[in-house]
Amino acid sequence: MDRVAIVLAPVLAVALAAAAVLPAPAEDTFYLGTWKFESAVAAPWADPAAKPDENEKNAFIGKIVTLAAKQISGPKVFACKGPHYKVSDFTADMLFQGAFGEMHDKDKSIDPQQLAAALGFTGASYKTVETGCEIDWHFVNATTAEVGLDNWVYTLKKQ
Repeated sequence: MDRVAIVLAPVLAVALAAAAVLPAPAEDTFYLGTWKFESAVAAPWADPAAKPDENEKNAFIGKIVTLAAKQISGPKVFACKGPHYKVSDFTADMLFQGAFGEMHDKDKSIDPQQLAAALGFTGASYKTVETGCEIDWHFVNATTAEVGLDNWVYTLKKQ
């Protein structure tokens, strides 16, 4: 064994032992809590010739959704027992289950980044919480989330 290996072996052993006893970093659960539907806009993927159903939109405004470790409670379509949360960084083309990417694939003049910006997203990637249920949550920031449902994009604010 050369001198460097002899000197570094004990240092490496101590470092590995310390790493084994240190707690793993806690998962960032910024998304857990109570969220209120504040507003909605017609989704970019909605058919512009079809008249949006205002009653559908208004059915959620003011309602509360609670994301908890073991369940999501709120309006029926959002409620879920046993969610499996996964936090990912999505690019614009992946938002709303890939709707912006699909729109670009059909019409190259459509820019997913511009669609995202029009909905308030800044930067090149966005925190997204996949719930393992029906709805993915896309975060404009730590206190503002957007979800897509049918022909609407709903904005929720953390309470």
